[in-house]
Amino acid sequence: QVQLVESGGGSVQAGGSLRLSCAASVRTFGSYSMGWFRQAPGKERESVASISWRGASTYYADAVKGRFTISRDNAKNTVYLQMSSLQPADTAVYYCAAAIFQFATREADFGSWGQGTQVTVSS
Repeated sequence: QVQLVESGGGSVQAGGSLRLSCAASVRTFGSYSMGWFRQAPGKERESVASISWRGASTYYADAVKGRFTISRDNAKNTVYLQMSSLQPADTAVYYCAAAIFQFATREADFGSWGQGTQVTVSS
């Protein structure tokens, strides 16, 4: 089991930017594909982005393509989500997750989850 702790959430006006971080407490961080998911009030959790274990491959949901960037630093056991041009529709609790696969995109493949961090975008 991987322990994950997200940080960097907060409140921002539309058009602004935030960077989320997720620190993992596991020796073999480089063996995990990492993902970001979000859940807005009254909605199901949805995939935002994921990255392969070495960082060579990435996936983005259509709603965030061109605005969000996922990256990782295996030396620091950390995955990031740089969010730009934020919109009120991006308001949600953002979760970091780990999957013991080279590259995972499906929520069902992620077995470890963080506690979430709130992102609120005002118009």
